[in-house]
Amino acid sequence: MPLNDKLDFSSVLATAVHDMKNSLGMLTQSTEAIALRSKQNGREDSEELSRLHYEVSRLNGSLMQLLALYRFEKKQLPMTIEENYLEDLLNDVYYKNKSFIEQTQMKIDIEVDESLSWYFDVTLIEYLLSDVVINALRYSKKQIKISAKQADNYLCIQVDDDGDGFPQSIIDLANAKVASQLDFVNNRSGLGLFFAKLIAKAHINSGKEGRIHIENGSFLGGSRFSLYLP
Repeated sequence: MPLNDKLDFSSVLATAVHDMKNSLGMLTQSTEAIALRSKQNGREDSEELSRLHYEVSRLNGSLMQLLALYRFEKKQLPMTIEENYLEDLLNDVYYKNKSFIEQTQMKIDIEVDESLSWYFDVTLIEYLLSDVVINALRYSKKQIKISAKQADNYLCIQVDDDGDGFPQSIIDLANAKVASQLDFVNNRSGLGLFFAKLIAKAHINSGKEGRIHIENGSFLGGSRFSLYLP
């Protein structure tokens, strides 16, 4: 029997991605700890180590996206919907990227009512927001604002920055309704946007689906990413 008749390559690839993601998670923790010690000791390589931590975090996020997309295609995307406090979520996203934030001297404002809570899968939403924040860190100039509020029976989480804004091609990708319209080959953001839309739409309550929206002209003058969960 041919090898292809015995081997489900997509499953093998998903297993490999899962193992790589776990290894990168450990590498992320190690590079963050080394970068922190380097900065405390005043070493000249602290900035380079922080950038290494940033790139490892981006790669880990990409692997998480690939794994989630595979599980979605196989109808095996795990969802654990529980009540979570938004202040805890946004602070976790901040501290996950603290090393690079401090190295770039980026100002991060978090605006959320400490009593605000909502029901969602905290693991998937944290990965989604971390990817958005990492992208904002890459293109912002000095400031990012992360906020959460309740609006029209939806939870609205927004990330504003003071960068140059989204190119029109990215806005068009976000508005595309068919997955095949997303240009994964020529634009990495296509995969990131599809992942964000997938996670948002997987959150359903009373017949309403979650959604995302991106635009320019944010509170800080740059781009704004908005996540709406019912």
